[in-house]
Amino acid sequence: MIEEKIYGNGPLVLVAEDDDSSFKLIKAIIGKKCQIIWACTGQEIVDLYNVHGKEARLILMDIKMPFMNGLEATKIIRDCDKDIPIVVQTAYAFALDREEAMNVGATDVLVKPITLSALRNTVTRFIPEVMW
Repeated sequence: MIEEKIYGNGPLVLVAEDDDSSFKLIKAIIGKKCQIIWACTGQEIVDLYNVHGKEARLILMDIKMPFMNGLEATKIIRDCDKDIPIVVQTAYAFALDREEAMNVGATDVLVKPITLSALRNTVTRFIPEVMW
């Protein structure tokens, strides 16, 4: 089991992000309104989902991570849960990348660099009670 890195209060969002600065940006944008549990690898997010999936309202999933990428992790989670929103984050803005993410079960795709408005709008779409 991984050591959980938990931040904030509110509805639970699981965040898979291996880059420290990208995670800090996500935390700065949504951390005052959402409880965040941080995973640094694809395997860690799958493990966190197995523990917290029933409480989690949203998963933010980076595609490029060590040990298991975000697409593989998305597919594993989606095989267990057809309903949880999984928003894939990628630096690749090509239509093929979006299509590949959607084909493995992503609910939506955010293109990096993540902006304040894009992330807040995405969170509010899936967790309507979060008001900025």
